[in-house]
Amino acid sequence: MRALIVEDEADLASVVKRMLEDAGWSADVAEDGETGLTLALEAQYDVVVLDLMLPGVPGERVVTEVRGRGRNVPILILTARDQVADRVKLLDAGADDYVIKPFEPAELLSRCRALVRRAAGQSSSVVTLGEVEIDTARRTVTRAGVNAALTPREFRLIEYLALHRGRVVSRDELMTHLYSDAEETWSNVLEVYVAGLRRKLGPDVIQTRRGHGYIIEG
Repeated sequence: MRALIVEDEADLASVVKRMLEDAGWSADVAEDGETGLTLALEAQYDVVVLDLMLPGVPGERVVTEVRGRGRNVPILILTARDQVADRVKLLDAGADDYVIKPFEPAELLSRCRALVRRAAGQSSSVVTLGEVEIDTARRTVTRAGVNAALTPREFRLIEYLALHRGRVVSRDELMTHLYSDAEETWSNVLEVYVAGLRRKLGPDVIQTRRGHGYIIEG
């Protein structure tokens, strides 16, 4: 999964970025509202973690602009405002959830995961694909009850395809959601990881649609 962190406090942004990366995410950071808005509109993210008090474009305007342009990316607000009226205003403007500062990192990560599942129409943290079970919270995968030792990249790939099962996911979409702008890749990276997943989880778990992408059947 790929997140955009829009936060002008460098220390806090670094903490959130490291927390997400430790959990297997890719994360980009924008230090002001204008940059955050541009990235949220032009790039593809699974969730946007957005502070309200930003230089340039304030966080509330980022929310309204993103929604006004028809972008449905989940938005999680970081806020020090603890009044009900403030939270209602944010949610009505188009934010999906919020965390009040100071917050526990585990809660922030859990809310990010929940937003991604909700956006994909998946209510449970466990996705079952025949004899394969993917636990997106624990980051484990089992086949017929036996743990499958996946690399972090393999897990990110199977997780994304599983959350979007029943839909052909293009190579470009996978690359966009699995890697941040700063990460370097090689040309056949997806083919390598798909081959590894088929060896570990079964040859039919991921189907190739030539010229279109990959799919996990619903």
